[in-house]
Amino acid sequence: MQHPSAHVADHGDQPALVMGASGAVLTYRQLDDRSNRVARLLRAAGLRRGDHIAVLLANRPEWYEVVWGALRAGLYVTPVNFHLTAAEAGYIVADCGARALVVDADLAATVAAMGPDLADLPDLAAMITCLAVGSTGRGPDDRPGLEGFEGYEAALAAHPAMPIDDQSEGGWMFYSSGTTGRPKGIEPPLPKGPLGAPTPFGALLSGLYRITPDTVYLSPAPLYHAGPAGWTTMVQRFGGTAVVMEHFDAEALLALIERHRVTHTQLVPTHMVRLLKLPPEVRDRYDLSSLELLVHAAAPCPPDVKRAVIDWLGPIVHEFYSGSEGAGFCAIEPEEWLAHPGSVGRSLMGAVHILGEDGTELGTGEEGQVWFESATRFEYHGDPAKTAAAWNDKGWSTLGDIGRVDAEGYLYLTDRVANTIISGGVNIYPREAEDVLIGHPAVLDVGVIGVPDAEMGERVVAYVQLASPATEDREGLADELVAWCRDRLTHYKCPTEVRFVDQLPRLPTGKLLKRNLLSGEPAR
Repeated sequence: MQHPSAHVADHGDQPALVMGASGAVLTYRQLDDRSNRVARLLRAAGLRRGDHIAVLLANRPEWYEVVWGALRAGLYVTPVNFHLTAAEAGYIVADCGARALVVDADLAATVAAMGPDLADLPDLAAMITCLAVGSTGRGPDDRPGLEGFEGYEAALAAHPAMPIDDQSEGGWMFYSSGTTGRPKGIEPPLPKGPLGAPTPFGALLSGLYRITPDTVYLSPAPLYHAGPAGWTTMVQRFGGTAVVMEHFDAEALLALIERHRVTHTQLVPTHMVRLLKLPPEVRDRYDLSSLELLVHAAAPCPPDVKRAVIDWLGPIVHEFYSGSEGAGFCAIEPEEWLAHPGSVGRSLMGAVHILGEDGTELGTGEEGQVWFESATRFEYHGDPAKTAAAWNDKGWSTLGDIGRVDAEGYLYLTDRVANTIISGGVNIYPREAEDVLIGHPAVLDVGVIGVPDAEMGERVVAYVQLASPATEDREGLADELVAWCRDRLTHYKCPTEVRFVDQLPRLPTGKLLKRNLLSGEPAR
């Protein structure tokens, strides 16, 4: 049985969760007790298998109590980005059709402003805060309460810690990060079979990355993203310990690896860049010998960055390529990658196909849109047009990426279809210039986009965050960066202009919100 409750008898006092900064611990026995209470609370509120619950919580222990309670009640769980504005968060809560909403008391102002969006949810049955701040007025710690919400601890105390009679596996309904438009809800079918029944995907990941009860897995990213949510709960299914950072900090991550003898971690390329930018004496300060595996995904990794991490930590850097949709799964081990630099690996779930704009299949080495054969079908919640665009007449699905496959079956990603710049009728993929520019010592982060141009249709512009913001000769540095790129890449692929910004609007997953660059909006 692959479920946290299966580990209570053998090692109930082992930590299922350790919070990075606070050190708060949630044992398997505590997690089982409190998730049972959550499941009973949700049943008492009228929720049944297949209903939806939205979870608007920061990284904290209660997140796992609520999520596991909802999952064992057979519900769809939608984690909501706690950095969103009230309108953005309210859209997701309303769009997913939530019949229960669990929120963090620290987000009282955001939740209070969500009213107009929630007015369309007559079935919203359970409103619970994560802290006992009271339903109205002010709580004991002098923070505002949430009118209409019941205190979390008081609500749990009213229910016994016994499993509900009709336990079954629930599922996730994540929302895409909305890097080029409004987020889309990804609705897979709920799992069949009894609670804790093994799944092909769980077997694939646990086998590929050696997840066991001895695993100590460090997660540095927000739990509202599919990777951190899915991986930490998977580790708990197999009886390991998840160490979760409240917020990412490069040196703190190294300290946690040493302190907890972390065996596994998952990073995104932005984390890897930040770690490499630490002074060598800081990186050498910590004992990282327990680390057996570092896996990265979610965003393209510049080959020079990945090679530098392998040089530092050894051949423990693994990569996979998939999506919240569950369409396709490619993986590559360190030794494979060194022999095929830049590849995301070979497909382990469904054959991969490269199609041209007219839908015809392209040959080896030719670039086109990446499609996967799939045994299961996902839908974009409430959006049949987007669902239809993700599938073709052969039953293959796409995540919207451009790539090529070599003669050995290794997939190389070029960029996303939505990011393609068309300048003078020529397709330009921004990732190529980004991978070159991030290698310049003055560059901490970079994003390349196309901006309107009267003559060419679009022209290439690089937005650069400097490693040293105090740099004075920015005009000279801009010319230097353009020259650096042209020395390493065909000229038409290089930026014609460099714009310096204090910080790029990048999500904690590493994804760049390119739509926000021109508007100057931050990432949320």
